[in-house]
Amino acid sequence: MLPVKRALRPLAALLLAAAVATVPAAAAHASDAPSRGWNDFTCKPSAAHPRPVVLVHGTFGNSVDNWLALAPYLEDRGYCVYSFDYGQLPGVPVFHGLGPIDKSAEQLSAFVDKVLAATGAAKADLVGHSQGGMMPRYYLKFLGGAAKVNALVGIAPDNHGTTLDGLAALLPYFPGASDLLDAATPGLADQVVGSAFLTRLNAGGDTVPGVHYTVLATRYDEVVTPWRSQYLSGPDVRNVLLQDLCPADLSEHLAIGLYDRIAYHEVANALDPAHATPTTCASVFS
Repeated sequence: MLPVKRALRPLAALLLAAAVATVPAAAAHASDAPSRGWNDFTCKPSAAHPRPVVLVHGTFGNSVDNWLALAPYLEDRGYCVYSFDYGQLPGVPVFHGLGPIDKSAEQLSAFVDKVLAATGAAKADLVGHSQGGMMPRYYLKFLGGAAKVNALVGIAPDNHGTTLDGLAALLPYFPGASDLLDAATPGLADQVVGSAFLTRLNAGGDTVPGVHYTVLATRYDEVVTPWRSQYLSGPDVRNVLLQDLCPADLSEHLAIGLYDRIAYHEVANALDPAHATPTTCASVFS
């Protein structure tokens, strides 16, 4: 296997570029998510949607920029929606999800407790992109999260790590990515296939009882490779390939999380399966 630093450079390049492209000038402090709309701690869940939704960003993401489309989408459908920053490194603003993933899961645990206390809900639902779809599994499995979470929806999650196949050629196109990766970034090393973190996470089975799991994947994912490694095995798992629902959907790893309406429709279905509607190329704008 390539040295971890060399193997991780393509992931850093691609995700750093995406983060730069999506950071609005007004979002200099990414932790300052809107106080009304999503992250409104006065929001009380409705009878129709009794569980708050916690959004978990991906590597190099943050609590605002990852969710500029999905958070309003869910809020418009009557959910209390929350997001937070995790995996921060000293001296690295805006770009998060870089710290040790077990420590990031502890941050998730504390935030879920905060949301449940504020809303009075017994359980929350989690929706995460990339690392944000995988990291919560540590919380569920080792930190008592299964008692506080109803469902986990992973959008292009790297559940079994990534080989980063074919991305090395992208690195020269993103100046500065190598320098950033040269800093200590344990959150990246934890995501490489065969890492000690992933070995522990997946030992004894992918899931824990009592939690409903949904995985949304795209065959065009160039970051989590091979894309089938995103899928989970277990008695309460639904693995979904976007192209099975809409063959015309060409979204890759970033697009599926940032603005893909096929994925968003399936997120809504997973959060409220009793009222799920078919997801097709023609149905996503309903």
